[in-house]
Amino acid sequence: MSKEFKVEHHYAELDDVLLHYVTAGSGPPLVLIHGWPQTWFEWRRIMPALAERYTVIAPDMRGLGDSSRPLTGYDKQTVARDIWKVVNGKLGHDRFFLAGHDWGGPTAYALTTQHPEAVRRLAIVDVVIPGDGGDFSQGGRRWHHQFHMTPDLPEALMQGREDVYLRWFYREFSYLPTAIGEDEIKEYLRTYRQPGAMRAGFSYYRALPQDAATNREIIVRMKLEMPVLAIGGAKSRGRGTEPEESLKRVATNVRGVVVPECGHFIPEEQPEILARLLLDFFVEEA
Repeated sequence: MSKEFKVEHHYAELDDVLLHYVTAGSGPPLVLIHGWPQTWFEWRRIMPALAERYTVIAPDMRGLGDSSRPLTGYDKQTVARDIWKVVNGKLGHDRFFLAGHDWGGPTAYALTTQHPEAVRRLAIVDVVIPGDGGDFSQGGRRWHHQFHMTPDLPEALMQGREDVYLRWFYREFSYLPTAIGEDEIKEYLRTYRQPGAMRAGFSYYRALPQDAATNREIIVRMKLEMPVLAIGGAKSRGRGTEPEESLKRVATNVRGVVVPECGHFIPEEQPEILARLLLDFFVEEA
């Protein structure tokens, strides 16, 4: 991150959670929602370019990063309401651009279904939508989904071993195993080693059946009509064309892109490509 580039840190006290978020830049609001096992920090490499044109707002989702860790509320409808309360209720933005990666994608989708009039354009990065009729866990290839959904066992096994477990994901889900460096891993571990953080992360997966059931009902009632950009990584654990295929089942105006030489962690593996894709996509209406 450039020494000249600065982010401002804020906290919003909501009903049952203290939500940490950062802001940078000026212009139309652009909300970036991170995934697991990451925090707002995953966007650091693309935020400088985006902040030249937009007011970038990047929250830590409930339970993760420097937000507080309530015991409940990890279904994506609730997580999305947290973000709406910050972006609209606290910051006063009625319309904004929106992007989400990993669990941030289903959260962004939930937010968009709740407030379709507010989301000008939506970008979903290397994730599919639960309940869309596809295979969220790729026939078990994403084995950790079921493991994380198992009650209590992941917490027991990970206690004191968070670094071993999370380092495996940063390495194996990247096409280039060094894409997320040691200093960056230390920042993620700073938050994921805190009490309740791993449990909160697993809770995102434990809410998957509820997410899928809710989305199935929504898809019957409505399809998203704003422009949608679906981005997948071409290599390793990247989802390739799956995001485009998924979003075409839930939206009517979808453009798909597959990022070459890239796995799952697109914001950190190919930040220049992702920044350009988002800028080109959002600027069409900015």
